[in-house]
Amino acid sequence: MLTVKVVDNKVTLVESELPNVNDDEMLVRMQSCGICGSDLEKVYGNYGMKSLRVGHEPAGVVIKVGKNQKKFKEGDRVFVHHHVSCYSCRYCLQGNYTMCNNYQTSNIDPCGLSEQFVVPKWNIEHGGVLKLPESMSYDEAALIEPFACCIRGLTKISIKHGDNVAILGAGPTGVMHTLLAKLWGANNIVVSDVNDFRLKFIEKYGVTTVNLNTKNLNDVVNNCTEGLGVDVTILATGSIKAFESSLQITRRGGKILLFGVPSVGSKFAIDLNLLYSNEQIIIPSYGASEIETNQALSLMADKSIDLLPLVTHRFQIRESDIAFKCAHEGSDAMKVLIVTS
Repeated sequence: MLTVKVVDNKVTLVESELPNVNDDEMLVRMQSCGICGSDLEKVYGNYGMKSLRVGHEPAGVVIKVGKNQKKFKEGDRVFVHHHVSCYSCRYCLQGNYTMCNNYQTSNIDPCGLSEQFVVPKWNIEHGGVLKLPESMSYDEAALIEPFACCIRGLTKISIKHGDNVAILGAGPTGVMHTLLAKLWGANNIVVSDVNDFRLKFIEKYGVTTVNLNTKNLNDVVNNCTEGLGVDVTILATGSIKAFESSLQITRRGGKILLFGVPSVGSKFAIDLNLLYSNEQIIIPSYGASEIETNQALSLMADKSIDLLPLVTHRFQIRESDIAFKCAHEGSDAMKVLIVTS
């Protein structure tokens, strides 16, 4: 069984033993799994969370079920979430599901970027596995997790109808945030990046694009908002420069969503008096819960939002090193998937 691992910041393909399946578990054959920005951070950056496993956007088919497991059966097509909350601790009762200790420590084994993986009892019994409608392909289902993360982020900052929005970063989650913002009634949407391919890709959704190599973001935002600044800025990148820009383009009393994954040790000197006097609200958003994964599945299943055009590249699992390089460089890529068929 082939499994992708990160060893010394390199993508490595290893032969693993077929996993044992306990009575309360089940075995899934991965069909499609996306490469996430956090996966890239584990290889090319300095990732700050606990787990270095790669692949947490897997969709596949159940091929073995433990004798005590009654929720699913062999042949079920499923999306599997790697981290699952308890929904009963202090964090969960306050709505901070991704801060739950069980969320931080639960996972699938060995990872989503493996030909087969075991789903533990905890994930199954706490809503971490969703059955897929027949109308949804595995490639689409591999987009549920990142889409759910975007839903949670926008829910936390509460975009209102008519809001002017800036999205810094035109990658896959930048597009997802754009589509959600439009669905929720945003007015002007400005998207910035330095990647021409991605900016041209996102232009078809009727947004104003800014190539930071040739245009001044502040000028474009001021022109779109009559000098007021945007109501909401979404950082779909972990760039410190992008964070600095967000403070400049967000209006007084506006909101800034920290969504992209910053490297460990990322620091920024800020004038707290200016932040205080402007009453700007900075809200981080990490991960998603069962609530948002179900919302994502629903929006995708009823075609409220079509994410399949985001998939520009599909690589076989044996080509994982090439796939990661493609996703990292992004010169002609949006969402990159690793598949087994």
